[in-house]
Amino acid sequence: MDVTVNETDGVLTATLSGRLDTAASARCSEELQPLFDHAGGAVALDCRELEFISSSGLRIFLSLLKEVNAHKGSLKILNMNEDVHNIFVLTGFAKRFNI
Repeated sequence: MDVTVNETDGVLTATLSGRLDTAASARCSEELQPLFDHAGGAVALDCRELEFISSSGLRIFLSLLKEVNAHKGSLKILNMNEDVHNIFVLTGFAKRFNI
């Protein structure tokens, strides 16, 4: 699991690649800390290269969404592949997130 964080035009974007499973979730959560710190602004998760997300990965996404909502920021999920999107649909997360 790799996470790269970049800022462009005021939007802080984390690009996720690999598998966001239980083993990778603790490190991923740490690497996404800049997005939590920027929760009052615009943040995005680019999932173009995200191959899989487990329940612990979904928990990180949900925690970020709650933090962004609490600070009246915005969160978008970009470039989600069909497999990951299906997980979001099956879990009901597709209705909660701006994908």
